[in-house]
Amino acid sequence: MSAAAFERQIRPIYDALDTGSNKSAIVACNKLLKKHPKNVLVKALKALALIRSQKVEESLVLCDEVLQTKPTDDGVLTAMMHVLRGLGRHNDTVTMFEEAYKKMPANEDLGAQTFFANVRASRWKSAHQVATRMYKQFQDERYLFWSIMSAILQAKDVSTPSAMRPILYQLAHRLITSSPTPSYANADRFHLHLTILRELKLYEEANKLLDSDIGKSICATNLSCNELRREIYVQQGRIQLEAEQAEHLIVEKKDRNWLEFLSVIEGAIPATSPEGTTVDLEATGPKVSRVRELFLKIAEEDGTKDRSAPLALLEVEKRALHHGLSQDRGPLLTLLKQYFDKFGDKACCFEDLKPFLDLDGDDLAQLTSFLEAVPTSFTTVSDLRRLINSYKILRYTLPQSEITEEKEASRNAAYIKAYFEGLPLGDGLPSTELQPADDLALLAGNTYVNLWKLTGNDCHLLNAVYLLEFALTKSKQSFLTRLILIRLYRLLGALNAALEHYRAMQIKQVQHDTLSHLILSRASTFSLASTGDLTLATECLESTHIYLSNSQETADFIVRAFTGEKYSQIPEFIFFEDQLDNSLQRDTVKVEHVRMRLTHEVIQSDLIDLELIELKFIFDKVHYDNRDFAILPNYQPKVAQSLHEQTLLFDRPEGEVWLSTFLKTYIRAFQQASDLDDTVEEKLLVGDRPKQIADSEKKLPLRERLLQRDPKESESLTPDEIKFVDYTHALVDWLEPHHNHCRPPPAVVLAEAAKQTELKTGHPLKGIDIPPMNGNGHHKKNEEPPAIVDAPEVVVKYFETAKSRFQELQSKSSPSELLHVATLAQEAYLLLVTETLRFNKNPSLVKIHKLGNLVANFKALRSDAVSVLGEISSTLIKRAEDDGSSDSRHLCVDRCTPDLSSHIDHDFVFTCAKKICDSRKKVLDGVGKGIDRLRGTYA
Repeated sequence: MSAAAFERQIRPIYDALDTGSNKSAIVACNKLLKKHPKNVLVKALKALALIRSQKVEESLVLCDEVLQTKPTDDGVLTAMMHVLRGLGRHNDTVTMFEEAYKKMPANEDLGAQTFFANVRASRWKSAHQVATRMYKQFQDERYLFWSIMSAILQAKDVSTPSAMRPILYQLAHRLITSSPTPSYANADRFHLHLTILRELKLYEEANKLLDSDIGKSICATNLSCNELRREIYVQQGRIQLEAEQAEHLIVEKKDRNWLEFLSVIEGAIPATSPEGTTVDLEATGPKVSRVRELFLKIAEEDGTKDRSAPLALLEVEKRALHHGLSQDRGPLLTLLKQYFDKFGDKACCFEDLKPFLDLDGDDLAQLTSFLEAVPTSFTTVSDLRRLINSYKILRYTLPQSEITEEKEASRNAAYIKAYFEGLPLGDGLPSTELQPADDLALLAGNTYVNLWKLTGNDCHLLNAVYLLEFALTKSKQSFLTRLILIRLYRLLGALNAALEHYRAMQIKQVQHDTLSHLILSRASTFSLASTGDLTLATECLESTHIYLSNSQETADFIVRAFTGEKYSQIPEFIFFEDQLDNSLQRDTVKVEHVRMRLTHEVIQSDLIDLELIELKFIFDKVHYDNRDFAILPNYQPKVAQSLHEQTLLFDRPEGEVWLSTFLKTYIRAFQQASDLDDTVEEKLLVGDRPKQIADSEKKLPLRERLLQRDPKESESLTPDEIKFVDYTHALVDWLEPHHNHCRPPPAVVLAEAAKQTELKTGHPLKGIDIPPMNGNGHHKKNEEPPAIVDAPEVVVKYFETAKSRFQELQSKSSPSELLHVATLAQEAYLLLVTETLRFNKNPSLVKIHKLGNLVANFKALRSDAVSVLGEISSTLIKRAEDDGSSDSRHLCVDRCTPDLSSHIDHDFVFTCAKKICDSRKKVLDGVGKGIDRLRGTYA
């Protein structure tokens, strides 16, 4: 067949793939394969269509067939690149391109694709070798710099031993100095050169580059190079030179970059002094005086056009006090007053002054008197902002003696009064604009939360909700108001109301990593997955899309950066990718999803095996906490807890310790229930294993690390979670000898996997020899089975303890803690089911290994658990009816204080109260009925 005729026949397959019609693509491929059964391109395209149809096993067979042919055709290579990326087999992609490049070494494009395959797989050593070979062969300088960049990235890689890193930088230095064209011919190459010199501390060479005319020109026009120049100057102690250059930019060029002001200040008086040393006050004094004069002059010139110079003056005074250059806080107080007079009508005034408000005694009293003199009546937006800023500063500087229920209530009344008086100033604004008085509602919301912490009375949370919900009717786009409401609704046990606001914020892209903690932290407490309602489980999955796109798209961005020689961007892309790949929130959500999944799906070996492998991959990561807590509008006094700390569910953060503890708990439980060991995992794993950190072989074995308990557990886990973890570890320890004795050998497990794969695909599993099987598949071991002992007391008494704790919490108005205890008891029962699954589903195994007495123990434990869960279930369902009743709604309405009821319509308050009560009813009823369903399923 001619090439043109074949092109006409294959075009519909490409069209189907482009439009997402994977089924049509598979049908078209099958038709062509009947005519051309050995056509590699059609096989590759079919494999791609199968991958996109989630038919992984069938795709694997075709994928391996194509790879065996060692293709060189561009169409086949491109299709296979997408197939292997979908399978997570990046190393196979590299091998495929390397084999093709070996066959066609004169093909420059194929060489570049081989380099990019290594880049996508983060195989920097191989990338360096390929780029070096290409430079020698094609004499394109771009490839030399690809090689240099690869060496630098290899040095930065976590898998590179620390002793190897200086050698790689030295190699990069030798290569860049051998370049026929100087690095300063291109700003990004210049940046690369400076990076190498900084790492090797070759400051003299760096200074020659930086002090040259072209070096100065590049730094003046390229922010990345200028930032690197500043770092090099600071590292070699050229702080005075940096300060002089910054002063020149400020005075002559009218540059108002805050970094330049900081450089000038650093040259006069550093923020910190080296450990064990103090600042030379005699030498520093004249410098500080000169800098003060400079900034005073600039502040006078700029007036209200720019805030940099007044802020710089405040920073100088703060450092002078810190180092003992000045003992008098009077100048700082004067500057604070002057700044407030000049910029008090700016929305940013409070945030600007916050770092400098470390006052006490007479100084604080003077500032307080000054701010209290700000008129509380206003007719313009500027006057209103000035009042808001005075309230914020006064509140932030409150001493502990002023934080009482009575005084907080008085302040709150003032905030609320000012808020409603300020609303007319926003009349006529478009719906997309924020009200000028919004911050007063946020101040009142903060105060209500503080009153709740002082008194323990939920009525303050309800009033905060009423006010903030009303504020949202005036400022529909107020992101900050929704943030507080989400926290408050979770504290009140009204998850649906919280979810409504979370979705209204329209979280996108990387915000899923930084903000999803608002709704997904300990989300399993409110999950209704056991009743088939997968709302929260779906939120978990949706929040992970950013991580999938990150792993695919960021690699493409890095490739484009190499193509465009944007070397300064490459480390930033890699850092971004690494931060997301190893995100603490990503893996916390994964654990929460596993907890929900167990309540929804039938517990069986496939589920256990899959989750075990994924959790083990997570366990050894070095996590980055990218969650944004600072975004919560915190207007609490500096001597009190922040709003974030006050509104944490159960007063415990979900951090690294929480994640590590729950990972250990679930990995241990799943390990015992699974037939997989490392040998079997290695054989059955489809994608690549995660990259190991350098020197990871020095770590303790996995089993020993899983047994370690963190002494800081009590800071991250609630008392109820600690009891649950203790119960699970005791359960696993008790049953571990029996699981180890009864677990089939790896060969048997692999044989079963091969059999199942052949049934699905019609092809045997590659690389696995099936041993002859006799009998029913249960292998009786020669050694005696371990002695059967009674269950540990922690396990036996867990459910009764949970029942007692549940009864203690029934009097609380918010159901959140009640749900916490109930869902943990449910989880404990599901792990009991998981741990005993091997023995309960195989009567013949019990008979062979003489485990009758052990199974009798299980029955007693499950009977007790089912009984306790039955009581918890019925109580939750009854509580749901009570919380959803009209009496409950009226009780919530009656808690609205006169400060609010005089401004907010009764019907509006009733609507809010109904939303809270209905939301509570739904979650209580759902969790209660879900527990009852699970009791029936696994009784």
